[in-house]
Amino acid sequence: MMNRRRMMQGVAALLAGGALAPEAWAAPFASRRIVVSTRGMGRDVVLIAGLASGPGLWNGVIGAIPGYRWHLVHVRGFAGLAADANASGPLVEPVADEIARYIGAAGLVRPAIVGHSMGGTLAMMLGLKGLAGRLMVVDMLPEGAAMVGGTASGMGFLADQLGDYFTGTKAGRSYLAGMLAQMPGAQGSDPDVIANALRDLANVDLGPQLPRLTAPMEVVYAVGADAAQANAITRTFRAAYAGKRDVKLLPIGPSGHMVMDDQPARFNAALGNFLKAI
Repeated sequence: MMNRRRMMQGVAALLAGGALAPEAWAAPFASRRIVVSTRGMGRDVVLIAGLASGPGLWNGVIGAIPGYRWHLVHVRGFAGLAADANASGPLVEPVADEIARYIGAAGLVRPAIVGHSMGGTLAMMLGLKGLAGRLMVVDMLPEGAAMVGGTASGMGFLADQLGDYFTGTKAGRSYLAGMLAQMPGAQGSDPDVIANALRDLANVDLGPQLPRLTAPMEVVYAVGADAAQANAITRTFRAAYAGKRDVKLLPIGPSGHMVMDDQPARFNAALGNFLKAI
């Protein structure tokens, strides 16, 4: 079982993104778990940022790829939004349900769904609900714990302990708040919401359900400059997504977790090619 220090290091790797200044949010949809804004005109694409991130994560994408109507999901409690209903209890599955409700309320018919990190988990959950025309997952494995070297079965208890530490102790809350303050775009995220999200992600394993995903799917993942490490990461992603028929796996590097920031031209080209098929 992974020790607490290693999991904390993994937490840092999952925290990233950009904050979007408050704007006129899309109406008439209202939710106590998410806020959705729309940009552009054209075919519908739902963009879901990762843990502690806001829709600003996608600013470079929107500016570089015209011709689409972008639906940007901002999870309450992330990147400056008040937590509201996300303040306590499970987060990942209820947020997936709310995004599904938005897709129905907005009249979207099997839109393309793109998710980064935790957003990739949410994108796969929406795909399993039959709501996606196409799916792109960016730097996320079907088993959340695997992103930090663990397994859902092996990490669940530790994740619960760590979540209690982050939310139930002064030292834990201070540690997580400090970590969030240093992450680009994560400022203003609610530590309780982040801790609950981490606990949920540590217990998620969508791998056994991948054969049920019928929508075309592409997985973009980050690799570093070291060839041996890149090969190891590639083997991990290939094994993790083996259950999804005809999945396309695309490494982009050298890059860290924030592929769209580290390699914007290559990421935008990959996303643009992906979206041409919708």
